[in-house]
Amino acid sequence: MKIRSVRTWKENLDLSKPYTIAYKTIDHVDNLFVTIELENGITGIGAGSPAEFVTGEKIEASAATLSACAEDLLCGRDIRHYKKLIREAAAQLPDSPAALAAIDIALHDAFAQFLGLPLADFLGRIYEGFPTSVTIGIQSLEQTLEDARAFQADGFRVIKLKTGLEAERDIETFARLRETVGPEMVIRIDANQGYSRADLLRFVEGTQHLNVEFFEQPFPPGQLDEMLLLPEDLRRLCAADEDLHSMEDAVQMAHRPQPYGIYNIKLMKCGGVDHALKIAEAAELAGIDLMWGCNDESIVSITAALHAALACPNTRYIDLDGSFDLARDIVKGGFVLREGFLYANDKPGLGLVL
Repeated sequence: MKIRSVRTWKENLDLSKPYTIAYKTIDHVDNLFVTIELENGITGIGAGSPAEFVTGEKIEASAATLSACAEDLLCGRDIRHYKKLIREAAAQLPDSPAALAAIDIALHDAFAQFLGLPLADFLGRIYEGFPTSVTIGIQSLEQTLEDARAFQADGFRVIKLKTGLEAERDIETFARLRETVGPEMVIRIDANQGYSRADLLRFVEGTQHLNVEFFEQPFPPGQLDEMLLLPEDLRRLCAADEDLHSMEDAVQMAHRPQPYGIYNIKLMKCGGVDHALKIAEAAELAGIDLMWGCNDESIVSITAALHAALACPNTRYIDLDGSFDLARDIVKGGFVLREGFLYANDKPGLGLVL
């Protein structure tokens, strides 16, 4: 079945609620989109959300590269050769992982629709759903507690608290947050590269009685030697984010002693579903758990990450709230959110409607 047409474009998607992390405030997100139409009328859609502060990928450059190569690469090609097409796209987009992810996701969506299967089933579904965390950025204590109460009222069971500016303040915030939501709410933290080793150890000491689930990317990337100075039981509770981009990173950090016990896979960092599944397999062989994360993204790529997560045996966590705060999106459908859990909607492909 041949690909009849390809379209690429960029959309500015405003956030309904801006937020702050350790090093910037974010109020909108630019996403790249790709649609692939097959000869039988099936349309696959993909999306990418470049994050210059993570991958160095600039939205304008990625949009131009995507526009220049996607049609020539894909038009007239057979969707059944989607794996080959992804390899060729990766060769043409070595420095544009989010643009590559948009092509990869569109191809996976179109091919799974061609088969008449949800993508998760084609990939070998293991799980039906996971509770997703919802993120509270760095803000006033009063706003943090107000957001937490609202999330809890909406049925969410996992909060990811952004930290990383100052350890003592973070300890106080976490303690008040735990007091507010009670012992049943799961709380993980994401320091977004903001801690030193002394900061992290102080935070761990100050919250040891408050049940922190795990600690995401405490140090700036490239400080694996510093990570290895932490106690092994603490490293097992640390998740690599900015330190994990590629299969090469995954393999390097899988060697013992391991700096991290959890890999945070983001399709935008690694280039899509195909590359993500390779990282997941490397992690499984090394006994490393998986979290599936995101940037601020369209439902399109959030759903693709969810389908991949459901098909990996070592998935333990998902942090796929990146579309919740979009003021608008270009699709509906995809996942189903119920009592804080994300499920695929079990329609062919990604189950999206433009």
